[in-house]
Amino acid sequence: MAVPGDPPGGTPEGIGEGDDELRPDEYRSVVFDEDFVRAARLQEFSARERMGEHARAVRSRSIWSGAGSGHGNGTPGRGARQGMLLALLIATAFAVAVYMGLRNPSVPPAAGNTEPLSSTVVPLAPAAAVPGGRPADLYANGPAAEYRVGAAGITMPAARRTHHFTESQVVAALSIAKDYLVQSSLDPDVLAGNASRPVRVLLDPGQLAQFDESMASPSGDGRHAATGWLVRFDPHTAVVADSRVRVSGTLAYEETGPEALEVTSDHTFVYAVRPATGPPTAADGASLFTVRRELRMRFDREDLTTGRTELVSAYVMAGPQDCATEPAEGFRPLPAGAGPTTVGPPASDPYASGHPRRTAGLCGVLAQPPASPDPTTRDPGSQGSTAQDSTAQDSTTQAPTTQAPTTQAPTTQAPTTQAPTTLDPAAQAPASPAAPRPAPATRDPAPPGAAASVSPGP
Repeated sequence: MAVPGDPPGGTPEGIGEGDDELRPDEYRSVVFDEDFVRAARLQEFSARERMGEHARAVRSRSIWSGAGSGHGNGTPGRGARQGMLLALLIATAFAVAVYMGLRNPSVPPAAGNTEPLSSTVVPLAPAAAVPGGRPADLYANGPAAEYRVGAAGITMPAARRTHHFTESQVVAALSIAKDYLVQSSLDPDVLAGNASRPVRVLLDPGQLAQFDESMASPSGDGRHAATGWLVRFDPHTAVVADSRVRVSGTLAYEETGPEALEVTSDHTFVYAVRPATGPPTAADGASLFTVRRELRMRFDREDLTTGRTELVSAYVMAGPQDCATEPAEGFRPLPAGAGPTTVGPPASDPYASGHPRRTAGLCGVLAQPPASPDPTTRDPGSQGSTAQDSTAQDSTTQAPTTQAPTTQAPTTQAPTTQAPTTLDPAAQAPASPAAPRPAPATRDPAPPGAAASVSPGP
């Protein structure tokens, strides 16, 4: 009897007899479970799908075909399109990364762009005997009577944004500049010469080598003066007698470029010092030592972030001290009662090789504080009388005299030494690296026909 699946006429003789014996063994190891079906690479379309035009009998189940999501027309399914889009995005990103790397290679910033410090230190010799006394009395009776104490004397101006820097960045630059002034001018360990790290940590890394060399081997060559970076006293000469240093000055800022912000400081520091050696000093044996510092500090955006500065230039005047000593290593204040010295700076050899202009010694004379006028002895009419006498004297016409020419034998004149110009470190007018010149005379306007009176400048 025929069974379903057999040919209508039965199985021809001689056909399939051998297959019946092998058929059970051929598929015995194959399990047609769900995993087997899903792992098939080809899948037969359903009857409805095969009714479509130009439909194939089977479809591929690879990732590019959408795993059965197609429409039966051979086009990729949704999964295939997502896979191709992802591959395209990865390839595009890789190509852009390669292109940008070749077009703009990452080059580390060149070292050595930091400008080295240029410093000038001018010792000021006293014009009279150095006054002594108690620190409080010296402060009260001197020009620093109205100065503030310590960091309170370093005030910051109102900060406003610039073209390329925000207000917060300007405030950061001013704060770093103030920190540098406090650490380099007021720190007790720095003043005594026992420490330099509080100043070093505030410097740009490009200046650390120059700073270390200046601390190890100070030199007055304009590049390696320790007193150009900070204020310190020779521990064998003087020590600070009062930690309440008097300070007065100004801070100003300016944008010098899209990536550079500069802060200029101009401050006067007044220290009460006493001799470091010898017998115990009496309570009234202190004296005042004045240091005028004009610094120019530069900041880039990295400096503002790391809290560091680049010290570009320093102009320092300090006294009273002997001009014959080198102030590059440390200041050596003259003790109370010491008289003025006539010895000039160290000799300079113009024939020496190198940079004789930088190593040439500089020296100034410390201006004496003006005497306070006594209001009880002032004559209100004296000023007017003096002016009238001056006008009358200028208006006097003197007859010219004729002098017969005389023949004078030539004489040999020895070279003379002119005293240096008197410098006042407490004056708040900006000092110039060149030797200061006396103020020019001011001419008072006078009506036509009357002689003008000339009065000295302030």
